Amino acid sequence: MSEQLEKQEVSEALKAEEKMASEWHILDLDGKLHKLEIKNGKISGFDFKHHPNLEKFAKYEMAKVRVYDQEPPHIQLMKKLEMVDFEEGSDPGNLRYYPAGRFVKKMLETYVTRKVVQYGGMEIETPIMYDYNHPSLKSYMHRFPARQYVVESLKKKLFLRFAACFGQFLMAHDTNISYRNLPLRLYELTRYSFRLEQSGELCGLKRLRAFTMPDCHAFVKDFVQGKEEMLLRFNLAKEIHSGIGFKVPDEFELGLRAVKDFYDEHSDILKSLVKDHGKPALLEMWNERFFYFVMKYELNFVDAMDKATALTTDQFDVENAERYDINFIDDDGKKKHPIILHLSPSGAIERVMFALLERAWMNEQKGEAGMLPVWLSPEQVRVLPVADRHLEHAEKLVAELEKSGIRVGIDDRSVGIPKKVFQAKMAWVPYIIVVGDKEAETKKLPVVVRAQSKVKDDKIVQMDIRDLINDIEAECKGKPNEPMPLPKLMSKRPIFVARK
Repeated sequence: MSEQLEKQEVSEALKAEEKMASEWHILDLDGKLHKLEIKNGKISGFDFKHHPNLEKFAKYEMAKVRVYDQEPPHIQLMKKLEMVDFEEGSDPGNLRYYPAGRFVKKMLETYVTRKVVQYGGMEIETPIMYDYNHPSLKSYMHRFPARQYVVESLKKKLFLRFAACFGQFLMAHDTNISYRNLPLRLYELTRYSFRLEQSGELCGLKRLRAFTMPDCHAFVKDFVQGKEEMLLRFNLAKEIHSGIGFKVPDEFELGLRAVKDFYDEHSDILKSLVKDHGKPALLEMWNERFFYFVMKYELNFVDAMDKATALTTDQFDVENAERYDINFIDDDGKKKHPIILHLSPSGAIERVMFALLERAWMNEQKGEAGMLPVWLSPEQVRVLPVADRHLEHAEKLVAELEKSGIRVGIDDRSVGIPKKVFQAKMAWVPYIIVVGDKEAETKKLPVVVRAQSKVKDDKIVQMDIRDLINDIEAECKGKPNEPMPLPKLMSKRPIFVARK
């Protein structure tokens, strides 16, 4: 890594970001600006009484401290659930995904991609490495606040991409585009993008060096068309997060960033975003432009440590069409540069996983049972036979559930029911069924419903198999579905994360 750091070239945008001064405001639902100041850790200028998470978000952003002084809870959860772990054989910030983690990641990737394609994104694929000395690429790197991985191949200096911009812009340069094609939407799920984050800022699934970024660029005619497109994409992002299982807008804080000149001329788009969000937003205002964009927004999740993480982002890019010589033919027959919007509709997939785990931990602190949404749960149902003689009946239940595409396992081990129940709960299985003599004789099943349970109080609902299937199908309606990524029998499952 020391050799890599020696080769690393710090972008001019990163240098500018360290020096730039900002003014901070709250933009309320009436379109009024409230200028903020922070002294001794306290913010003045706005009454946050009804917006405690917005206050936490503002403190975090204004302080500009990204380092954690203690381990955030999602790191222990990602290991306990045997989803994700650190890989000592790789560079820090490059993680390993066990079957359950790979399953959750794949389901999110599939769902987000499906929604973007439905919106009109044309899915493409581009290289992960590029010529460091390509004039357009090198110029762009210095306008983006990120550190690059640098590699050499046959004495050629290359860098690993940190977004899909490079490939999409080079593709757009070679494409014949008419004004009739606009907005033109290109989409790629970049598995992987790379940023050489500083070691002190690396943090589990939140901040990585290798990550998966859904990246959709829209090429638009002008700011009029661009504003319409941004609002459309903002609602796409809200629909995606709601579909994943977040409460929108309750669990997100809107962050806005704009150059003052842009705000003075185009404040209508920022005010429209705030109204669509339904809550006041934090606005960072720059007196001059440091980056390639003049305005961006973010949907931020505030975690258990009161730190904010940007998930969805979108930007107005006014530089790169000219830098990459991307053109369209307008209705007057003249060649013109489009404005480019940069949307990550969900944010990095790993960050979505981080937010889901942090939220579950925070819910457990309130006494609720932590869990993933049912559609994302690698194992949706676990059947626990009381004794070996009940195994045959358990297998019949499993077969019926599997016919409906439900992911279900059987705890066939020779251990007591209390231990089986405990371990199913520790695995966050949404529905747990104990099968004994009574259940073998009747059609009614005692189902532990995790979504209705408390940490110290299981909610047991009597239902028949059809009721259970209907409930799960309702929970998963409109979502992708995949087979269970683990062996059906608990006795056949390895332990990926050693218990300590």
